[in-house]
Amino acid sequence: MKLIQNIPLQGVEGRIDHLSIDINGQRLFVAALGNNTVEVIDLNTGKVVHSISDLSEPQSALFVPSLNKIFVTNGGNGICQIFDGTSFAELGGVQLSGDADNIRYDSNSTSVIVGYGDGGLSFIDGNSAKEVSNVKLDGHPESFQFEPSGARIFVNIPASNQIAVVDRKQGKVVSTWFMTSALANFPMALDETQHRLFVGFRVPAKLIVFNTETGKSVAGFDSVGNVDDVFYDAAHKLIFVIGGEGFIEIFSQQAADHYQSLGRISTADGARTGLWVAESNRLYIAVPHKGKQEAEIQVYELQP
Repeated sequence: MKLIQNIPLQGVEGRIDHLSIDINGQRLFVAALGNNTVEVIDLNTGKVVHSISDLSEPQSALFVPSLNKIFVTNGGNGICQIFDGTSFAELGGVQLSGDADNIRYDSNSTSVIVGYGDGGLSFIDGNSAKEVSNVKLDGHPESFQFEPSGARIFVNIPASNQIAVVDRKQGKVVSTWFMTSALANFPMALDETQHRLFVGFRVPAKLIVFNTETGKSVAGFDSVGNVDDVFYDAAHKLIFVIGGEGFIEIFSQQAADHYQSLGRISTADGARTGLWVAESNRLYIAVPHKGKQEAEIQVYELQP
């Protein structure tokens, strides 16, 4: 991995949360939680071209190209706001009970899935912008991943030390895996083909690999601290673990149950969120303003 660009986020203060990309339009959307904005970056020029303001602690910004809409989840007021992808005009929103957080798009059903509140997944129709169903959980959901070709959603619930397995067709939790060897399971990534789930823990700092067919751990490693994003690249069999301790840790998948640490890359203090874009072999890291450290997006490229 090579650092190829630094994109300034001038005037952006506070914690930066999750990112999304418009591949065709070459735009990056940055949920600047502490700044109450979503920053829109033109990746061709490396500059911020728009700021969606007056938000309430935005935790995720998701661009859906087929709908040309931006969905923004707000932790402060629990609203999933919806904006036009071209004009940035607000199109509506869905009021949830609170703490709207991680968000995913299921192209098979055109559903936008939002984790929120004291324990729920909300399924929002991307076209009508209406909630169509809801699944109750045993605590606030952090990262979750769904099987594109299957029915299951795997949900990190650190407050209850568990991973919940939701069946989308049944609309309910069908299995619960309780965490014992490590706690504070926040980020996760999925290798659906080989039935492996990669989960980042904060107490202690670990990456643990689970077999999604059995719910049992098959491998575990010490990892970077204060982790908040994990990504899996199927083409290169790599796992990227991003931690606020100031590093990206990279693991190589040798086989489904065998992994090797490839070492760490230094980033910046508090840089714990990012986005892996497989189409361009680039990893975007969100760096918050801290003292003399300016807010920016670091762009890394996987070298051949």
